[in-house]
Amino acid sequence: MKRVAVVILNYNGAPMLEKFLPSVVAFSPEAEVIVADNASSDASLEFLRANYPALRTISLDKNYGFAEGYNKALAQVDSEYYILLNSDVEVAAGWIAPMLSFMDGNAAAVACQPKLLDYKNRECFEYAGAAGGFIDRYGYPYCRGRLFGTVEKDCGQYNDIYRVFWTTGAAMMVRSKDYWAAGGLDGNFFAHMEEVDFCWRLQSRGGELYCVPESVVYHVGGATLDKSNPRKTFLNFRNNLLMLYKNLPEQELRSVMRTRSVLDYVAALKFLLSGSIGDFKAVIKARKEYKRMRGSYKAVREENLLHTVVGKPYGRAPFMLLWQYYVRGKKHFNELKE
Repeated sequence: MKRVAVVILNYNGAPMLEKFLPSVVAFSPEAEVIVADNASSDASLEFLRANYPALRTISLDKNYGFAEGYNKALAQVDSEYYILLNSDVEVAAGWIAPMLSFMDGNAAAVACQPKLLDYKNRECFEYAGAAGGFIDRYGYPYCRGRLFGTVEKDCGQYNDIYRVFWTTGAAMMVRSKDYWAAGGLDGNFFAHMEEVDFCWRLQSRGGELYCVPESVVYHVGGATLDKSNPRKTFLNFRNNLLMLYKNLPEQELRSVMRTRSVLDYVAALKFLLSGSIGDFKAVIKARKEYKRMRGSYKAVREENLLHTVVGKPYGRAPFMLLWQYYVRGKKHFNELKE
């Protein structure tokens, strides 16, 4: 048994598998490469059988989404380390070794990620994770290398190993024991924000998360839902609210959620005035769905707080990112000040 399992979750992604799986198979000698299929209706499984007959495939009985799909798949994988890898990621020779060496040498580290660059524009960071993630006081995620829609060029400015708040779900290495100790990804999220919520739980339990930029991968991004998709808007807003409710300390919950309510309705109005009716409706729907689901998450919240041993998780900034970005004009990570 190999110590590392690279698990690619696939749903109707035959073209992505054809394009990117060769690099993963060729450049992952330390790992067992596994494709977990979320009941695809395209030719994904036929492609794998014809071209990679020796590759292990886990066939799920329906589309569980990203979060629960990984939970179902990883429950069938026996390895010391998991690497969750999107199907639209190209890797290069030696991409696993720096992360594995770092994790082996740092017992407090529970997860890490490589530097994520844009497959289509390789000089720039990629939106979904860049050089590691953070969140502000009100739950807005950002990265070393990306604030909202502003993505930085990679000039080596973030080439040091750096502790972060969250590691990208596009390419995350995590100790299997810690994955399950924290409860895995929240299956109710389906997709979007699930890795941020998961990393918050890892940190609350005393774990540390890092970006190891000596490891580099190239991510297409938006292969499942593009940035303007109302379904993505709905999932991002709803799941972000659920994440805050699940993880915020009691003394902050009421004030943060009150402010978020105002900010969400401002965002909805902005969508409406710009003609993005679908996104406007998605934000309103997300808030209604959050309120509907909140009661069922009361026990989850209590469990999270019960297991919390870290009062202030590293990388949750005390400021409002919207103010820093839109009012103070801070567009790069290194410009942010508390």
